[in-house]
Amino acid sequence: MAGMERIRKVAARVRHEVGRGNEVAVVVSAMAGETDRLVGFCKEASPLYDTAEYDVVVASGEQVTSGLLAMTLKAMGVDARSWLGWQLPVRTMGNHSKARIHEIDTEALLTAMGGGQVAVIPGFQGQMEDGRVSTLGRGGSDTSAVAVAAAIKADRCDIYTDVDGVYTTDPRIVSRARKLDRITYEEMLELASVGSKVLQTRSVALAMKEGVRVQVLSSFEEPGDDPEPGTMIVSEEEIEDKKMERQLITGIAHDKNDAKIIVTRVPDKPGAVASIFGPLAEASINVDMIIQNDSKDKAETDVTFTVPRADLARAVDIIEGLKATIGFNRIITDPEVAKISVVGVGMRSHAGVAALMFKTLADRGINIEAISTSEIKVSVLIDEDETELAVRVLHTAYGLDGEQPAA
Repeated sequence: MAGMERIRKVAARVRHEVGRGNEVAVVVSAMAGETDRLVGFCKEASPLYDTAEYDVVVASGEQVTSGLLAMTLKAMGVDARSWLGWQLPVRTMGNHSKARIHEIDTEALLTAMGGGQVAVIPGFQGQMEDGRVSTLGRGGSDTSAVAVAAAIKADRCDIYTDVDGVYTTDPRIVSRARKLDRITYEEMLELASVGSKVLQTRSVALAMKEGVRVQVLSSFEEPGDDPEPGTMIVSEEEIEDKKMERQLITGIAHDKNDAKIIVTRVPDKPGAVASIFGPLAEASINVDMIIQNDSKDKAETDVTFTVPRADLARAVDIIEGLKATIGFNRIITDPEVAKISVVGVGMRSHAGVAALMFKTLADRGINIEAISTSEIKVSVLIDEDETELAVRVLHTAYGLDGEQPAA
């Protein structure tokens, strides 16, 4: 939704779907750069702005595009109307600026759609219990779209982005990266959580919880006759029903948004580690990788962990304030790190995935600073300068390379 030309193209795509006999609800984001502009105004007004008033300001971006798209559709002969968050309503709970969707009232919406009217809904916004407007946090329009799809029991939720699907890795780094026809909710959730920018993590988690089939498509391609030209995100059972051969590893993700913190000579006693991570949790700072070194003399230990790079200064300030309570020696930070992750449901039934990752990186002289794992993911922390090399060699090592694209 970069401007009126893009809005007209979105309207043409919607008209195409209506022409195919589909009932359509459209969830829109703000115009490109608009949310950043509005956030800038909030910061100018007050560095410690009231989050409820912040929501009033930043929610306006999506309101503008929903009205413009509805106007454009009507000009094309398509019956349409906008439905703002408070008009449905989209009921939210939690905190302003990062609210969670509780429920969506769809009675009037479904009646209008059943009568052939296209519903245009601003993403990212809802209504708190007290009636005030709320926003879902950056990237919240994806979550809004999935929530609406779940509420109206849609056949699928198409999310249009600047890529034409989900790839085995970032094609800007690996030219032989392949577009995936299908991927499981779990794999997409892991990829989103470790750096893949295709979809927002909350939207994937909601799709998995509600069983919403999600398709990732390019907003730049013209609509065609193929109903599933992008990447479908579905249950593992649906993929197995297609009798597709499951690849051991589905994708390689990288994330340069983490920073490493080492707290040295922490007393090795019960409660010492909790005294570090408890205050960070209370400040809503997410901690990812955690390593506690063995204590040689059983008296002190070093604790290493990662936090979002944007929260590094805040995290250090909080821990420094606890120095007298915890009794550590000093804090060492390194913001120039990257997290590399291999993801695939095939890990459940195959051994040696982590070993191949470690050997491949070691063969190229890439040092591993931290490790974390889940049932279908292995992540390592490395020097930021070695990110692209690590992604390329791992993509090849796990047999993910496709055909070299034509020049």
